[in-house]
Amino acid sequence: MRAWVVDTPGPMATGPLVPVERDVPEPGPGEVLVRVEACGVCRTDLHLAEGDLAPRRPRTTPGHQVVGRVEGSGERVGVAWLRSTCGRCRYCLRGMENLCPDSTYTGWDADGGYAEYVMAPADYVYPLPGDVPAERLAPLLCAGIIGYRALARCDLPPGGRLGIYGFGSSAHLTAQAAIARGATVHAVTRSAASRELALELGAASAGDRPPEPLDAAILFAPVGDLVPPALEALDRGGTLAIAGIHLTDVPPLNYERHLFQERTLRSVTANTRADGRAYLELALAHPPRVETKIYPLDAAGRALADLAADRVRGAAVLVMG
Repeated sequence: MRAWVVDTPGPMATGPLVPVERDVPEPGPGEVLVRVEACGVCRTDLHLAEGDLAPRRPRTTPGHQVVGRVEGSGERVGVAWLRSTCGRCRYCLRGMENLCPDSTYTGWDADGGYAEYVMAPADYVYPLPGDVPAERLAPLLCAGIIGYRALARCDLPPGGRLGIYGFGSSAHLTAQAAIARGATVHAVTRSAASRELALELGAASAGDRPPEPLDAAILFAPVGDLVPPALEALDRGGTLAIAGIHLTDVPPLNYERHLFQERTLRSVTANTRADGRAYLELALAHPPRVETKIYPLDAAGRALADLAADRVRGAAVLVMG
């Protein structure tokens, strides 16, 4: 099969993704082999390729927003970021499996979907409808699910004012979910195309800063310098949730300006399967607008380069020929 692997991490100009020919993997007990139809391109894949995220194994195939068909049965499934957990630790037993110390992840601990086939534990794939285009489903499996968890973590009150910092794949889905709940959404992004998309989707504003105090905010951009101004933009009692596995260093915070008046700063760590099932049920019953830029599998390196350069409006998706 054709696949891409992460070579020596470095700047995108060095081409850290390498095309390879590999044997089709053979599933073991409790695993399924999935013929890939589409795979979303996530900023986490970019972090792995550029070396911001330390690789856990050599020459791993990235990609964790996979839509495909199970070999043998033809069942349509999704393969997402969370690949396995121990099921026995205090976190798993509390329903907090995203915090399991022994959790593993697709495209990081095991090969992911930048390939024609991917193998996954059967208990961690999601059933998907067969009549929806694969490229529309793929971004739901991480961008959608993580945005859903971030929205829960930021404690947005009913009808509240939400700031979204960075307006890429996950943000454009999360904004729609918040607006559907009656929230006023303010997008903060430097990209003209992303500002245009935010306003098309119903955001009240899109610019360099929110025009009013915020009840809650989500930081999708992996930029630590944005944490102080995002906290300062919160109203009393507001919460900022940081939705990402990687963040550059956060500058020093001033207690009175950034945290006093019971402002809260939270991280978002992966998701549980319950999060995934809840979000997919919601998104399939009330489909969001999924803005995509399509690339063939052979152009995976270009897709990552476009993502790094903010040339993607919405979500980038690899599709198989």
